[in-house]
Amino acid sequence: TGQKVCYGDFKRSCYKLAYFQDLSRRVGFQEARQACEIDGGALLSLESEAEQQLIENMLQNLTKSGSGISDGDFWIGLWRSGDGLATSSACPDLYQWADGSISPFRNWYTDEPSCGSEACVVMYHQPTANPGLGGPYLYQWNDDRCNMKH
Repeated sequence: TGQKVCYGDFKRSCYKLAYFQDLSRRVGFQEARQACEIDGGALLSLESEAEQQLIENMLQNLTKSGSGISDGDFWIGLWRSGDGLATSSACPDLYQWADGSISPFRNWYTDEPSCGSEACVVMYHQPTANPGLGGPYLYQWNDDRCNMKH
């Protein structure tokens, strides 16, 4: 389940946000990817600052709606397959969009991606966390282990 928001004037006509306060309903990257595909979509590929801002606004509206939304990062469709050069300086360039889009747009949090065993990407949504070196943990991207539940 999730909130579906449609637009007539943006590149993608509809977006679906799925947020579960119940931790047992949160899923890993591949499960989230499959759920999107079953729904006829794909995990989000963010192709510009404008699209990033649109998604941030949607998340802010979801928060304001009184749904009780709290800390919980969101999977996006960026990931790194294999671990070939995972620890090298080339690592950030190994990330690709799950839907095959080739957008070079990135919105990494300070000191991310950290690479290593973290190969799947989330958009931070931790409004109650104390800010780090890169500011609040809101809407920037972080690589995480693919089996984490978001």
